[in-house]
Amino acid sequence: MDTLTAGRRWAALLALSLGGFGLGLTEFSAMGLLPEMARDLLPADYAGSAPDAVAKAGWMITSYALGVVVGAPTIAALTARLPRKNLVLGLLGLFLIGTLASVAAPTFELVLAGRFIGALAHGAYFGAAAILAGRILGPGNLGKGFAIVLGGLTASNLLGVPLITGLGQSHGWRVAYLIVAAVFALSLLAVLATVPAVAAAPGGSPRAELRAFRSPRVWLAAAIVAVGTAGFFAVNSYIAPLTTNVAGLPDSSVPWVMALMGLGMTLGIAAGGAAADRDIRRTVLYGFTAVVAAVVLFGLAAGHPVALFPAAFGVGAASAFIGPALQAHLIEAAPGTQLMGAAVNQSAANVANSLGAALGGAAIAAGWGYLSSVWIGAALAAAGLGLAVLSFRTGRTSQPERAAREAVAA
Repeated sequence: MDTLTAGRRWAALLALSLGGFGLGLTEFSAMGLLPEMARDLLPADYAGSAPDAVAKAGWMITSYALGVVVGAPTIAALTARLPRKNLVLGLLGLFLIGTLASVAAPTFELVLAGRFIGALAHGAYFGAAAILAGRILGPGNLGKGFAIVLGGLTASNLLGVPLITGLGQSHGWRVAYLIVAAVFALSLLAVLATVPAVAAAPGGSPRAELRAFRSPRVWLAAAIVAVGTAGFFAVNSYIAPLTTNVAGLPDSSVPWVMALMGLGMTLGIAAGGAAADRDIRRTVLYGFTAVVAAVVLFGLAAGHPVALFPAAFGVGAASAFIGPALQAHLIEAAPGTQLMGAAVNQSAANVANSLGAALGGAAIAAGWGYLSSVWIGAALAAAGLGLAVLSFRTGRTSQPERAAREAVAA
């Protein structure tokens, strides 16, 4: 990769982050717009029972998550020899096509299919873009590179998702997702103009990337992400009904609650990137402890309108803080197959998305109330902490992790 000026370097990083911003919009706006999507796409179900229709609409979240799970390792393996900039551009094009297909689809089932198609590129994008960002920043900055790209996703929760949610509530969810498609188009052009060409990893091949799955450490690291971060999604997936039905606030409050959660995520991931570059082990263990505490506090505060806002901030901050460390841990667990390791992290995160949304929706549909999804979230985060303790006790890899991260970023 050629030497870049400071201005070109930051323009390239911002372009990659903008793609993450678009991914945050397409993934998280659906959570705030579930009632509108249920009303539009499931009118008969909604007329009979709004909670049941919203729970069924939760498949919008689940279908997207399943697309990530399928697409991330598949695309990572098939594109092992593809130059990274070309890969990122192709993935942004797939996001654009999938989003437009969802907007145009007339039925619930076809919208699910459109979201699944768009989601196929999600995990591979974060993997390829984060590795590109680490290369642009230089050796020893892999955690910061992940934080910049993932920071686009968290920034979307602060700035974009509340605006898209408000737009969808007033003008319909399809109009909102047309704006999301426009963000993907803008990101594609920005990457094309600013990101330098970066070759694929030497010796990369589908067979080499798939070797990552032979390692028990990879599976355990993926399980930590899949189970532990599901706690966040069990809360975030139903933030709209938690705000209106549990806290008793009007629909217009939902974007503000989501904005505070997004602010927490933005600050949390910035701190988490720096912490991950210092010590992955401590960042993960302390981070999961903070997530459990934050989700429990959210459950206690959810019935009180004023307390709901700082509690949402706390859940967002704690959950995002561990993101870069979990990403770096999975890459370290898959040496020599960094794209697959990064992609598997996103697959696992979207297993968490699917798991949290599905278990929360099942509890709500069983008649346990919207708040039941929060307590499920706390249990899942605690399980993730337990898996992390097991992983680090069997691995003891703090110093090797640092060496591996620096080798990947070099």
